[in-house]
Amino acid sequence: MDNFDIVVIGGGIHGAGSAQAAAAAGYSVLLLEKNRLAYGSSSRSSKMIHGGLRYLESAQFHLVHECLQERHLLSRLAPELVYLDRFYIPVYESSCRSRLKLITGLSLYAVLGGLNSSTHFHQLSRNQWPALDGLKQHGLKAVYQYYDGRTDDSRLTRAVMNSAIELGGEAIVPAEFVSAACDQDSVDITYIESGDTKYCRAGAVINATGAWVNRVLEKITPARPEINIDLVQGTHLVLDNLPLEHCFYFEAPQDRRAIFLLPWNNKALLGTTETAFTGQPDNVVPLQSEKDYLLEIVRHYFPDYSSNNKTLNVVDEFAGLRVLPAGNESNFKKSRETVLYRSHDRVVNIYGGKLTTYRLTAERVIKKLHSVLPARKEKALPRNITLKAP
Repeated sequence: MDNFDIVVIGGGIHGAGSAQAAAAAGYSVLLLEKNRLAYGSSSRSSKMIHGGLRYLESAQFHLVHECLQERHLLSRLAPELVYLDRFYIPVYESSCRSRLKLITGLSLYAVLGGLNSSTHFHQLSRNQWPALDGLKQHGLKAVYQYYDGRTDDSRLTRAVMNSAIELGGEAIVPAEFVSAACDQDSVDITYIESGDTKYCRAGAVINATGAWVNRVLEKITPARPEINIDLVQGTHLVLDNLPLEHCFYFEAPQDRRAIFLLPWNNKALLGTTETAFTGQPDNVVPLQSEKDYLLEIVRHYFPDYSSNNKTLNVVDEFAGLRVLPAGNESNFKKSRETVLYRSHDRVVNIYGGKLTTYRLTAERVIKKLHSVLPARKEKALPRNITLKAP
């Protein structure tokens, strides 16, 4: 039976990040992923390493600070994969967020980001508005430009996993986790690879399976309580006939939520929604109501598409799942803080988590497990490891 210090279940950004952090700390580590790297939400995001501007509305100041710090770090560690771009926020007579509110929010955003150049913002002059890709001019009162980070989420995940492997980590993809049995000294793990049942032993297990987190926890013995969560679906559309040169942060006219519209691979990426999800995470697909909702936003802000003269052509669509705390408040207002739940001495479960702060989350997970793992010689610090584009 193979022995590892750590076995990571799940090959999304948090699984890959945890494997990298474990290998960098000198631990032997194996990652198991049942489909492919970045199979779930790590390939179905808004393709952003963002500072969390919208989280200021729900007073998640600590999260915004962390997001901005990690964004700055990742743009240095992975310049081929993470870069800053200009984003534009239009304010209309009908907008819920006033100019004063936006200026206040953007100023706080800059302070939380350390007032460096990546947090600067300014107001566009009126004569610059017509150049914004046909943006609706009627009722427009102001346009603000700030910076945020962009990435290819799937490639970033693969780059992090490649880094883990270069540091001595291992991965089996595909490999389906079957069960884990914890005792005082180790964890015995059963998995399936190429139809064969296999076994390994670990000093600790990291459950980094995203929307599947509780389903995996149910397979770990002795049984432990789960954290109650809500799964929230986020749908994105890719449009091929909306010429776009600028990144926009819109206020959805239907419910005042934050919506992004970005250039993406010579097309336009539009998202996202927040729809309660029940069922098997493997079965998540965009709903027609979500597609209608998103397309209505584009028609609202781009008059050329509000008539029958031009139609919006959807060439791709995808939906991912967020893990949020269970509760009655709106999904938009729920905390986006990551929760690390130590269900057993040797098992840490990652609830939630953001693409932007994956490195910080992984660092905290490994620290939680230090006490049950043998002393190892550190190989590197993840905050100093350059990531190569795969």
